[in-house]
Amino acid sequence: MRSSGSGKSGGRGNHRGAGNNRDQKQGQGRPSKPRPEERRYDVGPGATKDGPKSGRGGSARGGAKGGPKQPQKQGRTAPARPREYEAQVEERNRDRYAGKKEIKLPKTFPGAEQEGERLQKVLARAGFGSRRSCEELIEQARVEINGEIVLEQGRRVDPEKDEIKVDGLTVATQSYQFFSLNKPAGVVSTMEDPEGRQCLGDYVTNRETRLFHVGRLDTETEGVILLTNHGELAHRLTHPKYGVKKTYLAHIVGPIPRDLGKQLKDGIQLEDGYARADHFRVVQQTGKNYLVEVTLHEGRKHIVRRMLAEAGFPVDKLVRVAFGPITLGDQKSGWLRRLSNTEVGMLMQEVDL
Repeated sequence: MRSSGSGKSGGRGNHRGAGNNRDQKQGQGRPSKPRPEERRYDVGPGATKDGPKSGRGGSARGGAKGGPKQPQKQGRTAPARPREYEAQVEERNRDRYAGKKEIKLPKTFPGAEQEGERLQKVLARAGFGSRRSCEELIEQARVEINGEIVLEQGRRVDPEKDEIKVDGLTVATQSYQFFSLNKPAGVVSTMEDPEGRQCLGDYVTNRETRLFHVGRLDTETEGVILLTNHGELAHRLTHPKYGVKKTYLAHIVGPIPRDLGKQLKDGIQLEDGYARADHFRVVQQTGKNYLVEVTLHEGRKHIVRRMLAEAGFPVDKLVRVAFGPITLGDQKSGWLRRLSNTEVGMLMQEVDL
């Protein structure tokens, strides 16, 4: 038993001796590769006291025997980045944010920092007249917010959330509606009439939002009249600055002179000044009966009837067949139709909206 143990011991000794002989042979020739614990990693560009920046792994930075011990971190850690890269990132971030200046809000009246808009401003934008007129509506206790009647001026509202009503009708602050009505003869061009006559409001009684008419038509005149709750559009369509043209068909009794169109285009003297037509033509003639077309951009009261009467041809019947790009077409008398998106777009374009 002892001899066998000594044999094993001798084997181990021989093995170590062989290893020493191998090292000595290598030392005499080409220098051997350093062991992991003898390698130096704190040299070279980008190196730090914690070891190389990349490519060695955790064991090379101290995991091997004899190397500096590093605190063990749980989970997978991203490799460190070179200092040059860190400097570039810092410089890039500095350039990105250094030029941004602090936004300064404009100085306004006291209380402007409050949320919402003034009630009278919202009403004016919705087409209820000037701000002063809207303030009068509030004074008359005709306006309510979320079911509560408002009496104080300057009340702030959120048009997106608050329900605003005038005379019990909801104010459409954001959702706009556009209609064309073929107004029959005998209908008054108002939304309500204190005398009880038939009016435009009778054709939109089932609407939840308040609509108002764009311009007017004489009581006995038929044809296109627009209804909407878009206050700015209605204002511009009737303002002389934008010169939106309206076209009428008039029935008169002739014979008429050949230069009647020239007379109307040159201008007819009326009691409130000259009135000029933009276009005139004869559409149909049956004996002495003439159907003529007159186009003009003015909007004075009874202007087409007065112009033709002054020229010597009283009007028997008058129909407005077009308001800007909106035409009457085959729409029957008394019918209300919703304008298409294309028609609304053309109206907006007509007045630079």
